[in-house]
Amino acid sequence: MANTVAAAELLQWRRTQLQAGGQASQLDWLLDLEGGIRWQTLQQLRLHPDRAVPLAAPLTRLEQLWQEHLHRGTPLQYLVGRCPWRDLELEVAPGALIPRQETELLIDLATDLIAPTLPPQDGANPWLWADLGTGSGCLALALARAWPGSKGFAVDQSPQALALAGRNLQAYPLEAAVELRQGSWWEPLIDSAGTLNLVVSNPPYIPTAVWAELEAGVRDHEPSLALDGGGDGLDAIRSIAAGAKSHLAPGGWLLLEHHHDQSSAVVALLIAAGLEQVQPHRDLEGVLRFASGRRPGATP
Repeated sequence: MANTVAAAELLQWRRTQLQAGGQASQLDWLLDLEGGIRWQTLQQLRLHPDRAVPLAAPLTRLEQLWQEHLHRGTPLQYLVGRCPWRDLELEVAPGALIPRQETELLIDLATDLIAPTLPPQDGANPWLWADLGTGSGCLALALARAWPGSKGFAVDQSPQALALAGRNLQAYPLEAAVELRQGSWWEPLIDSAGTLNLVVSNPPYIPTAVWAELEAGVRDHEPSLALDGGGDGLDAIRSIAAGAKSHLAPGGWLLLEHHHDQSSAVVALLIAAGLEQVQPHRDLEGVLRFASGRRPGATP
């Protein structure tokens, strides 16, 4: 923290950057994650203009990142190279989707709804789970931390995404608890068919026409492989639903994220695939954005 500026100088710098464009919330996020200035601290500086403020990065560096964000539309998470998610700080890169806040609820559903229904695990019988389309590895990392002693598989078609997930697992370190598998959906898990207690996935689910109209920062910078779900957005979900019953253990669960208007269609796909106890789940705003279903045959 060798860079120090007066509070008044920092606030003037912030006003100047916002005059060039962009959202205040985004600039404050940059000041927080790269500059080391928490939002609460930033608000207090208005009352103490003479206060010396230590910065984790010089203002010239922060301005360079902000200008690149404005002129090229590059997400700040990619420019900074990391992103907070739940209680984690993850490395992010253009080869994988930036983790979203709503996806955090998949972990809450897994731990609060599903974990109590699973058989007891021990060293000889650990819970087996998989994260299909792992991307940055956020879900795999969170599950491995939440369920010590379990064994997971992080699957992705993209070698760049798998390499990123591997680095995030090593950073905590949890690479021994999660095995990386490259391939499309169920293909890399043939040897685990019928044994998985839980499969989670945040697959591409945005209809192609909707994806084409997304804001440029998402459409032009985040991988289409992780976003574009085909004509109706359900291509990947159809594949996942179709293979769920044969890959899940008896009583095992499938837990999915989907588009805000796909709940009834996804529920129907899971029922048609032979799953039971199929139900939708709401996100933080009350929107039906998740669905779960269970392979029949659970031990009472």
